[in-house]
Order: sequence, then C-alpha cells, then structure tokens
Amino acid sequence: MHVSSIRLDSPVNMIVVVVLTVLAIIAVPFFWDRWKRKRLWRSATVLLAVVFLVVTTGMAGNMIGGFFPTVGSLLGTGVYAGQGTDAEAAPNGEDLEKLRDTGVAHAREGKGTVVHMKVTGRRTKLTRDVTVYLPPQYFDAAYKELRFPAIEWIPNYPSGPEVFAIYGMPQQLDTAIAKRALPPTVVIVPDPTGVPKVGHDTECVDEVNGTANDTYLTADLRDWAQQKLGISPNRRAWTMAGWSSGGYCAMNLVTRHPQWYGQAVSVSGYDKAQIDAETEDLFHGRQDINDANNVRVNVRLHPSPVDILAVSGEKESYESFAIDQIRAAARPPLQFSSWRIPDAGHNMNTFKSQIPDLLSWIGAHSLAPAPAGRQVETSGGVLPWPLPRSGAHGALADTDQ
Repeated sequence: MHVSSIRLDSPVNMIVVVVLTVLAIIAVPFFWDRWKRKRLWRSATVLLAVVFLVVTTGMAGNMIGGFFPTVGSLLGTGVYAGQGTDAEAAPNGEDLEKLRDTGVAHAREGKGTVVHMKVTGRRTKLTRDVTVYLPPQYFDAAYKELRFPAIEWIPNYPSGPEVFAIYGMPQQLDTAIAKRALPPTVVIVPDPTGVPKVGHDTECVDEVNGTANDTYLTADLRDWAQQKLGISPNRRAWTMAGWSSGGYCAMNLVTRHPQWYGQAVSVSGYDKAQIDAETEDLFHGRQDINDANNVRVNVRLHPSPVDILAVSGEKESYESFAIDQIRAAARPPLQFSSWRIPDAGHNMNTFKSQIPDLLSWIGAHSLAPAPAGRQVETSGGVLPWPLPRSGAHGALADTDQ
C-alpha cells in the first residue's frame, strides 16, 4: 500500500484513530502500577498516548481545513492522488483527444470532465501537477471554433490540485453553468508549491535566488492553456481565484500582471507574503521585491484596470484587516469589491459556503466564449449556451487589452 492511498480525510479512519487514542490514554493509568519496575514500558505507554493524541488533533484540524487528503500529500511524495478526476492525461495534455468519448458522455448529463496531468513550463522548466475542468460545452460541435474563458484556481497552502474535489468544485461548476450564472469556463488548478510541501510555502512568488513560482503560474500556464486547451488570450477572459494563501496569490498575481488577467477573487486572503515557520526566506532581504509582491502597495502605486473581489469572515480578524487596508489603498482604474460573512473561522467551511456566489460574480465579470479559430472536432448533446453575437459583450476582440 502506497502512502498516497492512506486517507487523512476519511471519517472512518478518524473514528479508528480516536478509538486507539482513547485506549492508549486509558492504558497509561491501567499499567502504571503494574509496570512500576519497568520504566521503559511506562515511558513507552505514555509516549504512545501522546503520539496518538497529537495524531488525533492533527487529523481533526486537517478534516476541518481540508489541507492533506492523504499521507502522501502530507509527506510531499510527489505521487498525485487522483480522486475526483475522470482521466489521467499524458504530460502537458498531449493526448487530450482521448477524452472525447468521456467528455461527450458527460456533456449529455450536463457534466464537465476533470482531467489530471503534469505540466512543464516553457520558461521555468518547472513540472507540477495540474487538474483541469473542461465544461460540458467544450465537446459541443457548436463551440469548436470558440475560445473559452478560464479560471485559474490556486489551492491553499499546503494543498495541491487534489483539493479540487474536496471543494466540490466540479459539481458547483456544473450547476453554475447549467443555471447560466457562469459562462462555459475552463478551470485550471495548479500545484503552487511543488515538492516537498511541508516547510516550503512559496506564496506563489518568484523567490530571490530560488524557484520562479510566479512565472510558472502566470506566463507558463497561461501560454500552455492557450495553445493546448484553446483558452482565449483576452485578459478579461482570465480570472484568478483562491482561498487563504491562494486568495493572496490571486490578488497579488493579478495586480502584478494586469496585461494577462482581468479579475481576481480572494476568500480569506491577505495582502502580503507571510513570514512564518512554513515559509522559506523568499526575498533574502530584498525589500523592493517584497514591496513588489504587496497587494496594498501595488493597488496604490500601480493601479490597473482589473476587478478584485475579496471576501473574509467576521472571525477572521487578520484577513479582514488586510482587506480593509487594500480597499483604503485602491485607486482607479482598479475596481475593488468586498463582503464580510458570518463564518466558522479560517477553515474550508467558510470557503465552501461562498462558492456559488463567487462563481456568479466571476460570471458577471468574465467574458463568454468568443470566436478565435479554436478547433475541436467533437460533438455532444448538451443544451447550447447562447453563442456570442456581433457587438455583444462576449464577442470583444480576442486580444490582450
């Protein structure tokens, strides 16, 4: 059994660990007098109880936050756990045509298709896991010459693309598209961290004398998605979104690269790269690079025509303070919106409760599929989304603005 198959988010496994923890704790007083001359056994019993207690606490926090679905993801083994995906594609999605039959079958049920692959950046040469959601219309013949909008969804540290299913995103996207709250949209979920994960929170920045995470997540993935997935190059067709550290990443990368992105959505995000035990020395004393990755500084000194939505919970004091600071600093032509919600603290439940509203907001700000010579020789049976008409919002020139 590989460690990537051992679930940390399983209620059954949680119950087993809790029972073992209770038994280990009971064993300490039960054997204390019996082993008064066996100090080694006494120490082992106490140590076992402490270990189980730590494991139980960690698993409980993990299930609330949804950080690591498997032991493999916790250890950063690099073995992807593909739960919630429909297919495994070749590196860089070179064999996506093999999804045709699956995609068409899903489309008839109004469902998108979720595929996992490894993607290597042309500039950075970094290779990381990427999960892609292809909407039902992707395999519809009526859309074969259209380029789709995209959402690049950045997972929270220390998670990777495997949390896409934990979020319940495929079903949420199917519903939003069916209700026409969101146009047919391709969703790209990359691994922002790489391996090892523990102690390697990259905050999605290009590290000084380190890994070019920003370049991979923006320039590399954007070019790859246009060439391989048929995504529109129009900046307003691109939204970056995320929760927690992913929310910071979304706001930071969009304000740093407004020539490529039109919208950012952050839930429980903050304004600058964190400095803590999990984050490496990202900037090596370079305050200018630190400032260049500060959302509050960028929206004040370098405002650009992008739309930002930032959401925080009433109990998230740090995140709410950061959002207030960004709002106060924002200058036109940047448009900054925010709302504050009742929440259960900084955890996955707060994020999940907002997904339908987030998708509706993205749908109101992103472009619809537009003509651009996209060629996908497939057919499907999905109810067609209203196609763009000449002069309509979705038919703007398909070039960077």
